[in-house]
Amino acid sequence: LASTENWVGSWRPHKPRGPIAAHYSSPGPKYGLPGSTGTLNHDPRKHQFPAYTFGLRHCALRRECSPGPTYFIPPCITRTGKEGVPSYSLYGRHKEFNKFRTPGPGQYYPEHSGKNVFTTAPAYTMGSKCKGFKNEQTPGPAAYSLPPMLGPKVVNKSSSPFYSMSGKSNIGSFCEDLKKSPGPASYTTTDLNTYKYKSPQFSMIGRNVMPGDSTRKPGPGAHCPVEVSFKQQK
Repeated sequence: LASTENWVGSWRPHKPRGPIAAHYSSPGPKYGLPGSTGTLNHDPRKHQFPAYTFGLRHCALRRECSPGPTYFIPPCITRTGKEGVPSYSLYGRHKEFNKFRTPGPGQYYPEHSGKNVFTTAPAYTMGSKCKGFKNEQTPGPAAYSLPPMLGPKVVNKSSSPFYSMSGKSNIGSFCEDLKKSPGPASYTTTDLNTYKYKSPQFSMIGRNVMPGDSTRKPGPGAHCPVEVSFKQQK
């Protein structure tokens, strides 16, 4: 499609987006005729020969006709029943049947029969208060709070501009460390006892107290000679 001719306007040769009727002498593949081979979508105007198909291979019949050892029949079973000596089994004792307990004279209430025999006035009873139902917990006036009128977060009122003062920035000031180098305080000093003679170190302990008797002994004021009585023996 490339050419050295001068084209008029912005039109240039390009690939057509769809088929052009002038390029074909027949309607084209859009009106394809049905095929004359196979069994599906065969041309009805053509004679169709019989078509044969190979069926699937059937699974081989199993030769095992007996149920096997799982369904082993005991040899004592015959066509008339089980052959052999009679066998008995012992079961547990059945529970004794409860005897019918006839009601005595104290089980009857003749005073209550008047409601069924004679006409009586309606009788009403007052039940206890139900605890399952609760009163409606309707919020009171104190449960509602209006938004504050101060600050920039007032919803229905126009507020004044709100400014905040930030801290002093070290960027671009004399306090900014451009070299990012550590100072003298960033280094730790080595103990002198590591590379020199270590001086003697003494420790002070508590004062030692001599052991003594810590019991409380009575003094002179604890004795009462006046109350002492002495009787001479004859």
